[in-house]
Amino acid sequence: MFDSANAREQLVELANTRIHFGKYQGRYLIELPEPYLVWFKQKGFPPGKLGEQLQQILEIKMNGLEQLIYPLIKR
Repeated sequence: MFDSANAREQLVELANTRIHFGKYQGRYLIELPEPYLVWFKQKGFPPGKLGEQLQQILEIKMNGLEQLIYPLIKR
């Protein structure tokens, strides 16, 4: 069964997750350039939750849905 409260929590978490390594360290995942995410897709996403989140962000960007994520960021 679809749990909309859980889905919202996951989206809020996704919106507020930052990358903790590399050239873009400290940036929100949604702020990562699409070519960087495509590179990960080609080379292999990191294992675990971060890899799953990077895949989700790539799908969001490829479908032009970034504007749905920005309002969820807690700055």
